[in-house]
Amino acid sequence: MLSVVSRDLGWIEVIVGSMFSGKTEELIRRLRRAQIAQQKVAIFKPVIDNRFSEDHIVSHNEQRIPSTAVEDVSEIIEKAKDARVVAIDECQFFDPAIIEICQKLANQQKRVIVAGLDQDYRGVPFDPMPQIMAIAEYVTKTLAICVKCGNPANKTQRVTKQRDRVVVGALDAYEARCRNCYEHPKEN
Repeated sequence: MLSVVSRDLGWIEVIVGSMFSGKTEELIRRLRRAQIAQQKVAIFKPVIDNRFSEDHIVSHNEQRIPSTAVEDVSEIIEKAKDARVVAIDECQFFDPAIIEICQKLANQQKRVIVAGLDQDYRGVPFDPMPQIMAIAEYVTKTLAICVKCGNPANKTQRVTKQRDRVVVGALDAYEARCRNCYEHPKEN
């Protein structure tokens, strides 16, 4: 069956999973392919995510691509006006206004690619990701490898005592765990 994609059609793609599951790596792969196709891309991330770089999105295996850090999601519309492809990494750190921003961009005939955690360290859906998945045309769920048993992992285990919902970190604060090895955090 022949598939025809209109260049005048916008859509939303979502890449979700636990930490260390390759979300950012997959996002970068898709962006590099768009660049090879000579599509203009605009890449964004929240200011809070400065773990590896302030002006790149960086995967845990050190792949990187230039990006713009934004404080307020409303900045994205103006900064992406000339782009055909708009990418947003670590989307779970943005406020719920990002949902409408994604809709507006897709309605402007842009390909919108969003990556983020689908669950927080407590195993609770991490807003606004569930809402964006609901309106997306494509959803990809990535899995990590459980550090305890080697099975597919879809949970993010926090290994520090911090209890704030948002704690930006990497191997120093989190591990990938499967359903069986995940230990639900104890409430204080």
